[in-house]
Order: sequence, then C-alpha cells, then structure tokens
Amino acid sequence: MSESVLGAENPNELFDWEKDAAPVPERKVSLKRVAAASSIGTTIEFYDFFIFGTAAALVFPTIFFAKSDPNTATLQSFATFAVAFFARPVGAIVFGHYGDRIGRKRTLVWTLLIMGIATVGIGLLPGYSTGVFGMVPNGIGIWAPTLLVAARFFQGFAVGGEWAGATLLTAEYAPAGKRGMMAMWPQLGPAFAFFLSSLTFLLFTQGNKADVDSFFMTIGWRIPFLMSALLVIIGLWIRLAVDETPVFKQAEQNLGQDPDRKLPFLDAIRDQWKQILIAGGALASLFSLFYMGTSFLTSYATKQLGYSMPFVLTMGALSAILFGLSIAASAMWSDRIGRRRVIMISCAMAVIWSLLLFPMLDSGITALYVVGLLGTLVIFGVAYGPAGAALPEMFKARYRYTGAGLGYNLAGVLGGAIPPLIAARFVAEGQSINVGIMLAVLSTISVICCYLMVESKDYRMDAGVTAHD
Repeated sequence: MSESVLGAENPNELFDWEKDAAPVPERKVSLKRVAAASSIGTTIEFYDFFIFGTAAALVFPTIFFAKSDPNTATLQSFATFAVAFFARPVGAIVFGHYGDRIGRKRTLVWTLLIMGIATVGIGLLPGYSTGVFGMVPNGIGIWAPTLLVAARFFQGFAVGGEWAGATLLTAEYAPAGKRGMMAMWPQLGPAFAFFLSSLTFLLFTQGNKADVDSFFMTIGWRIPFLMSALLVIIGLWIRLAVDETPVFKQAEQNLGQDPDRKLPFLDAIRDQWKQILIAGGALASLFSLFYMGTSFLTSYATKQLGYSMPFVLTMGALSAILFGLSIAASAMWSDRIGRRRVIMISCAMAVIWSLLLFPMLDSGITALYVVGLLGTLVIFGVAYGPAGAALPEMFKARYRYTGAGLGYNLAGVLGGAIPPLIAARFVAEGQSINVGIMLAVLSTISVICCYLMVESKDYRMDAGVTAHD
C-alpha cells in the first residue's frame, strides 16, 4: 500500500492487525449468497423508508396534520420524514457497537426486525381524525402525529445500523480487486426499493379518480406498509443463512482481549474523527440529491407542478431502473480508477446540475421534468456506487462498523434531513430557485471533502478466507 487514509502517517497504520494475524483455516463461501443477503436487507429497509417518504408527500399532510393549512401540513409531514435522519446516527452508534463486538450478521438481523415492526406499526396507525379498518372511527387526535414520529424514529434508528453492516458484509468477503463490484450489491437496495415503492403505490392509484382517491386515502396507502412484513420474513430467511464475515472473525481473534475494544464508538471518535467528518461531508451532496429526487420531487411534481399521481409514480419507477444501472456501473468503474475520483466527479456534476434543476422543473415542460428527475438520480447513483466500498476502507477493523456508519449517517443528517425542510419552506414562499442554490452549496462542500480524501481501493481487508461464485 502506497497511500493511507487521511490522518494515518504510517501507510499500514490502519491495518496493523493484519501483520501479526494468526492464520485462519481456509474455507469457501458463496459470493452469491453474500450478495443476496446484503442486497435483500437494504432493499427491504429502504423500501420501508421510501414508502414513508412517498406517503409523506401524498398522504400524511391530510391524514396526520389535518388541522393545518396545506403548506404547513406539507412542512410538518416532511419534518416527520427528517426525524429518521437524526435517529440514524444514534442507530449507527448503538448497532455499530454491537456490530463491532458481536458481529455483523447478528446485528443485521436486529436492524431488519426493528425496521419491519416500525413500518407495520405505521400501516396500522389511526389518523388525526380518521380511523383504520373500521376501528377508532374518529381518529386519535394529537396522538396520531406523535406516534408517527416515534415510529419514524425507529425506522431511522434501524437504517442507521443497516447500511454499514450490509456494506461490510460484502466488502469484507470481496476478492482482491473486486471490492467495488461486491459492495455495489447493498448499494443497489435503494434502487430496488424506490422501484418497488413507486410501483406499489402506483397499483393503488389506478381506476376512477374519485373512487381511487377515496380508497387510497383511507386504506390503499396502508397496504405497502403492511406488505413489508412479508419482505422482512424473506430477508431474515436469506440473512440467517450467511456466515459471519472472515475479517470480523480474524479481528475478533486478534483483538478479543484488547481492553480498548470495549467502546468502538469512542475509539472511532478518538482515532479517526477526521475520516468521519470527511466522509459525512463528501456524501452530503449524494444524500441531498437522492432525497430531493425521490420524496421531495414527488410532492413538488404533484402539488406545485400539477402532474397526476400515477404519472409521477410511473416516472419514479422508471427512473429507479436507470438509477440502479448508474450505481452498478460506477461501483465497477471505481475498481479501476478509484473511489475518490468517481465520487468527486459526481459531486462536481451536482454543483452545476443543482443550479439548472428548478428552472427546468418550473418551465412547465413535461420532458424537462423527466430529464430533471432522471439526471438527479443518475448523478447521485454515480457517487453512491463506490461509497459502499469507500467508507469501510477508511476505518480500522475493530471499529469499522461504527466508523463507516457514523460517516454515512452524518451525511444523512447534512444532506437528507435538513435540505427537504429548507426546500419546503422555499417552495411555500415561491422561491424554488433557492433550493437549487442550497443544493449547489452542499455539493461544493462535498467536492472539497472529496479532495481531502485519499484513495483507498488498494487497501487489504482479507483475512485468509477465499470466496467462490
């Protein structure tokens, strides 16, 4: 290794545990099973996450914030959406601790269960003044938005622990020179999930408009939330069949008696706080584009631009396909030219694109809306593909789960929680161009943070165990 992550003076400093590592008996593991376990988990978790975002744009302002005027209700709805992003760092700390102490696999089972329970709970939640399935006919008043916020917190809490574990599951099994390609599988989860969530809601918006609107606003929006129970069962079945990663087993064997390993969170903050901050800043643009391009634009297109709900959902499903292709292509590309370069290209493109986006959307030309949606998600996908390998490569094995999760979820707060709230206010004031300026500023910060990153694609993460297709 000729380069190190910023903050490590010795090129081998971050991975000294490998030099004296005791040999581990070689055995073979199916990469297909590992890829499926990581991808199905992130697909389910992000499906749950996205159906909330879609409902926050289309349903929640009416169901849970019925006493507010439309603009205020939309702002309040997106505020509940933002709650999850503030819960994600908490989840990263808690699940990162256990992921670094007891293993990636067992921790990922818990993230999936918590997310599933919270999502089904939302599907059964009465509204402010409306019941559910004939029960609580008059609603539960202020308890409705309160319980919605609580469920949303647990969604974010679970996702905060999911991403790092899923990427480590693939990155720590990856063969030499193919870590980007392997780590793309959990990264494809959001694309699969966005397609499924858009398609699911689309199925319940077909038919006579009056009848559809009535059904959708009373029962139809709940069905995607309840369906997540089946997806969780499938996900658990696949995930339980995968063994713990060889790198964790090796680290556990060599560091198991190390007293400094008791609190991975404190270790990560003390030893690699620079990497956490740089990772959060570098991926902030990525998050802002993604959640603006999904949940926010769903709301903007239906309420400000006047497009029909079926059209917007159809475009969302189609854009998810191109989004997934861009993730896969950029992840494999990063194995050739490096993670840092690919992510920086995306962030630089985002600076220009952000300034063009809302003038295109506000032109009233349908084709430009489609181009705006596709372009936003493709630019995001270019950065998101390599991120699955880049963040795990930045941290020591003994707190890699915690460090990668903290960096990723810090980016979620900076780019995913705050921008939609500010954007909703700008739109309510008729200043949509300011949304583009805000996104451009975030993307500029990400370019600077990418510049401070050091290429890590050639770092070793193996532990003497081979994998096969």
